[in-house]
Amino acid sequence: MLSIIIPTLNEEKYLPRLLSEIRKQTFKDYEIIVADASSTDKTVEIAKSFGCKITKGGLPAKGRNEGAKVAKGDIFLFCDADNVYLPENFLEELLKEFQKRNLDIASFPIYVNGNWFDKLALSVYNSWANITQNFLPHAFNSILVKREIHELIRGFDEEIKLAEDQSYVRKASKFGKFGFIKTKPILTSARRYEKEGRLKSYFKYLLAGAYLFFIGDIKTDIFKYSFNYRLENKEKKK
Repeated sequence: MLSIIIPTLNEEKYLPRLLSEIRKQTFKDYEIIVADASSTDKTVEIAKSFGCKITKGGLPAKGRNEGAKVAKGDIFLFCDADNVYLPENFLEELLKEFQKRNLDIASFPIYVNGNWFDKLALSVYNSWANITQNFLPHAFNSILVKREIHELIRGFDEEIKLAEDQSYVRKASKFGKFGFIKTKPILTSARRYEKEGRLKSYFKYLLAGAYLFFIGDIKTDIFKYSFNYRLENKEKKK
């Protein structure tokens, strides 16, 4: 079984689109787990209407870890809630290639559902992720991994402030085989880029990649990354 794990916080706009895309897939041996960080909108209600399993979440790393704790599958797909499009037969083809290449952890092409600049930037990223897959694993937004590897590395590091997905795959690749699977790309929303500005956002991620490579895990607020300001402010006051 595949366990699809989605961390959420006030995702009533995007979550139903992702869940509808999953429902359209030909592959059906899955469960969907929504790890919710105390949403105040209809996120949980929507998740329940699609038959999702609900568990308590938090910031993305914590939400993914909490989802994994209640998962029944032997393979996990960690997926952001604002993924708005999955190609036809995506899950089936992804898992087929995962097994064919005898992988333990994988990422795959993702594009931002935005303008030409987004397409160009993500084309560069996806090409780089493909070229470097054998010596410098990259992951953005979504990760496919065997349960045993996730448990072996004790999940995502919840102290990391940014690029926890990159840190996760690089740590996991020391214990299992990583691969970049060239599926047809999924689309994720452009909301962060539109809110923060495209040049600022992409430059931030470029600097974060350099920081991760030369210094290590990003455990400070140097890049001012926010999953949700309300949630982060609440957690800082605890």
